[in-house]
Amino acid sequence: MFYNPWFLALLVLVPYAAWRLWRNNQITSINYSSAAVVWSVRPTLRQRLVWLPPALTMVAIVLMVLSLARPRHGREQTMVSTDGVAIELVVDRSGSMQALDFQIDGDNVDRLTAIKNVASKFVLGSEASETSGALEGRVSDLIGLVTFAGYADAITPLTLDHAFLCSQLQRAEIVTTRREDGTAIGDAISLAVDKLSNLDSRQGVEIKSKVVILLTDGENTAGEIQPEAAAELAKTMGVKVYTIGVGTRGVAPFPVRRFDGRIMIRNERVNIDEVTLRNIAETTGGKYFRATDTESLEEIYDEINQLETTEVETKQYVDYRELAVQSVRMGGVRIPPLLSVAMVLLTIRMILSVTVFRSLV
Repeated sequence: MFYNPWFLALLVLVPYAAWRLWRNNQITSINYSSAAVVWSVRPTLRQRLVWLPPALTMVAIVLMVLSLARPRHGREQTMVSTDGVAIELVVDRSGSMQALDFQIDGDNVDRLTAIKNVASKFVLGSEASETSGALEGRVSDLIGLVTFAGYADAITPLTLDHAFLCSQLQRAEIVTTRREDGTAIGDAISLAVDKLSNLDSRQGVEIKSKVVILLTDGENTAGEIQPEAAAELAKTMGVKVYTIGVGTRGVAPFPVRRFDGRIMIRNERVNIDEVTLRNIAETTGGKYFRATDTESLEEIYDEINQLETTEVETKQYVDYRELAVQSVRMGGVRIPPLLSVAMVLLTIRMILSVTVFRSLV
């Protein structure tokens, strides 16, 4: 686009200037008895390129006229200010998470694998499929990760580097030793609340609300803090806790290693303390959900996504570069300033005029 487009009207004078240049460049003729000898001589390279100096002048004139019109190249910039949500994902990795009562793409998987799959989609976003809708992702939110079994671990701090967080989530494994096993729900909630309470405002992100999303498939059997006490702490600190009970009701298939090393699947009774999980959610102003398969888990995350919205304000502005005096990159090619090109062409024209195309007239 041009800032002063009316200067382009000067381009109508370019044909007249071209006519004058070529007219002045015509070879002066003299009377001669016969031109036959001249006609038989092939033109030299200098004669063939006699048009070059006027052409360089004309191109320089056109570039200078365009420069007067101030052509500009705009680069649109977007500034986004958000009132984000700080979220702590609290994931159970106790031995009971080995139950194979979830499916991904038709294959039976354990509960932790299903949680990893859906939680990653919740954080990063996903496209809609035949069996589920799209998850938008939490692009502007600070998200942290806590895992727990017999004790709670803070895996990642609250971060906007969601790819890193999801990579750490994928590395979480179900405990395999009795010494580490257990379900320390109260300790896990307390640790997540402590991380959220110590959160300072980050540059570019204003914390709208603080949320814990707890995923567990059992009852509180370990730790020093009771779930009810942890819920009261969360309420005091202004943290909402969404609790998700993961797994089927009644019985679930578990992999069991036989004495000969082979793995067999055996149905075992499972139990989730839904009363406690519901009380935790109600105490903190959150909500309790029950996920019995991958589809319902995705629906739960989608509902939480709607409940905990992020307010985004977008401002757009255009950064202009003056093509007459500034270089710009277009399509991978750097274009020099138009006035610089015009000056170079005039310089070449002057050099040619006093050397190769020097004239005595």
